[in-house]
Amino acid sequence: MALLLLGVLQVLAGCSKKQEVSPAPISGESSKAGAMLAYEHVLRIRLPGAEIAGRLAAARQACETARFGACNVLRIEQAEHDAELVVRIVPEGVEPMAKLAAQGGSIGFRQTTAEDLADAVNDNQRQRELLEKHGRHLAELAARKDIAVADLIALSHEQASVESLLQSLQAVAANQQRRLDTNRLELHFRDAGTYSRSGRIGDGFSSLLDEATEGVTDALGLLGYGLPFLLLAFPLALLWRRLWRRFTRRGSTQER
Repeated sequence: MALLLLGVLQVLAGCSKKQEVSPAPISGESSKAGAMLAYEHVLRIRLPGAEIAGRLAAARQACETARFGACNVLRIEQAEHDAELVVRIVPEGVEPMAKLAAQGGSIGFRQTTAEDLADAVNDNQRQRELLEKHGRHLAELAARKDIAVADLIALSHEQASVESLLQSLQAVAANQQRRLDTNRLELHFRDAGTYSRSGRIGDGFSSLLDEATEGVTDALGLLGYGLPFLLLAFPLALLWRRLWRRFTRRGSTQER
């Protein structure tokens, strides 16, 4: 059973869509044919404590005025020795925004990840097409003159349900397109004085914790995918064991 679990996890691990990519400038184009990549960037910037508020304000203003292209502020946090700005910006604006935020300081850590949304986008489109086809069929039935009142009421309920599902799928599609058209950029500002030496250690532990958390999350996801296979394999293993014992017992009886 342990070998079976390991095999299932190895197979499923090969299907993982999330990957870490080079932190080089992003052009916004997919790196492979058919890929629909949603990029996310995390930067940790070390600055003199007195300059953090100014850099935060400058980056926020650049986003709100679309200085480097379409941009939306998602979150702002500010404390005594650090601050955080999370934005969603067009791919060509990532590098200029990063340079603006790091003026007068240095980038201590940078991570760029990409998630391939091709399967999710295609599945969503396929579901919408099926629902639209079903909706047209319901409209044809509702237009018939010989339809009973009770059937017409039932059709109306079904049409409302189809419309609600379509709206939900359209909202998901819009969010997917937004992730493809723009990049999520997290700017974490740190006081260089406070984090001069301990900051490197803290960044290392923080990076280790982030990677460990992501690893545990991926492992749980793989276990969730593999659980149905294990539930199927367990009774089959019991059946195989029972048949094997019966076969070996019969063989020993014949020898006697």
